[in-house]
Amino acid sequence: MKKFIIAAALLCSGLLAGCNQLTQYTVTEQEINQALEKRNNFAKDIGVPGLADVHIVLSDLNSQIGRAEPNKVTLTGNANLDVASLFGNQKAVMKLTLKAQPVFNKDQGAIYLQEMEIVSADVEPKKMETILQTMTPYLNQALRNYFNQQPAYVLSEDRSKGEALAKKYAKGIEVKPGQIVIPFLE
Repeated sequence: MKKFIIAAALLCSGLLAGCNQLTQYTVTEQEINQALEKRNNFAKDIGVPGLADVHIVLSDLNSQIGRAEPNKVTLTGNANLDVASLFGNQKAVMKLTLKAQPVFNKDQGAIYLQEMEIVSADVEPKKMETILQTMTPYLNQALRNYFNQQPAYVLSEDRSKGEALAKKYAKGIEVKPGQIVIPFLE
């Protein structure tokens, strides 16, 4: 009898896990990071006339979903900077922490990171800090525009049946620690 109860419990948990796959699709941090690595080609020239022109390339993006703040995605990464200023040409690296709201576009089957904002920026070398503090609002706006237009993750009907179902029947997204869940039912 005890073996029967254990077998029934295992069967029920297996069925529930299988049903979960039929009612939702989950995108993990690792999948978002891989997509960002493939798709991220943020390069921008910004500047303040007469003060400095900066060429920025974003690299090494890494996401944390719903961990630092509920319903938000936190990105960390580097902004490699080539600065042309009154003081000559210099290179710098900004270690960025960004925060964004994940939004699902059903028509495209894509997850966008909207309302992107710079939460913190540490500059190396430190002597570049003053010039780059002036550039941070411009960089913030450029990043916001870029991520509003470029999806962080796009569902593909070719990768898996789960993604094909999600693309077809998605009803929005839910942000949970470490993952974005795309439910098929309301």
